[in-house]
Amino acid sequence: MLFTLAHFSDVHLGPVSAGDILGSFRLKRLVGGASWHFRRRHLHVNHIADALRADILAARPDHIAFTGDLVNLAAQGEFERGQTWLQGFGAPDKISFVPGNHDSYVKNDHATGLGLLQPYTTGDGRQAEIAFPYVRLRRNIAMIGVSSAQPQALWRAGGQLGQDQLTALEGMLAELGKKGFYRAVMVHHPPLPGLAVARKALRDSAQFKTAIISAGAELVIHGHNHKAMHTELPTAKGMAHIIGVPSASLVDSGRHEGAQWHSFSIGRSKGVWQTTMSRRRWSAELGGFVDAGSVPLSHEKDRKANLHGS
Repeated sequence: MLFTLAHFSDVHLGPVSAGDILGSFRLKRLVGGASWHFRRRHLHVNHIADALRADILAARPDHIAFTGDLVNLAAQGEFERGQTWLQGFGAPDKISFVPGNHDSYVKNDHATGLGLLQPYTTGDGRQAEIAFPYVRLRRNIAMIGVSSAQPQALWRAGGQLGQDQLTALEGMLAELGKKGFYRAVMVHHPPLPGLAVARKALRDSAQFKTAIISAGAELVIHGHNHKAMHTELPTAKGMAHIIGVPSASLVDSGRHEGAQWHSFSIGRSKGVWQTTMSRRRWSAELGGFVDAGSVPLSHEKDRKANLHGS
């Protein structure tokens, strides 16, 4: 029986109010708030994000992965509205979340910020008390969430996992692989060197790449760049696919890739994992999401690397 995993990212839920900007003043919030009002509010629109949520729910996937940037300035009011928006997907055990840089835009009170989203970042069993990485097991599929979100300097939007997460992640991947699980890693930032410009990059991407090559993973999904990306990474255990999704709320302006979400159909045949990725993209003309094609993803160990963006 196939397992279907839906993936979306970078909702950037609006609006951004004066209270969000000035309620707990930070210079970065002021700059980010101005950017939202003069530019980003015309690019990221709630009705597209709402349509994406409805389209995912209509597809009835077995699980949903959300790789960050629910909000814009990490203000308390934004998280409260974001929590309500996420509740539209149903119970928290149906959707797994990892934060993005906008969810940690500035330092704030965890209880009134990311703490409101903790039900979506709680792992199973003994992992439930561990923040990141966390593991959720659904049938023979393991979702592993890591956090690259850290407050950044004024003009930076990068991230970092840190050695503790990287060590734990490598151990988890190795253990889950031995037990026969399909391993899907969720992270916000593009996780390999060269996939993002320096000021927006994951600082320890080289170490992440080493961990994946050593322990193996079938799928790594991310957001952040607001465009579709696909890189194949040969590992000691077979081919890992590193796949980024465009923003969940972005208008199709010609200069930017319009909103998309991805569906992964996962199965096993003759001892080998089989994955098919399908894309759904926003159509302004039709006012909804439409099929944008499917592609099989091979996990065979002997394939040569094929690095590309799409």
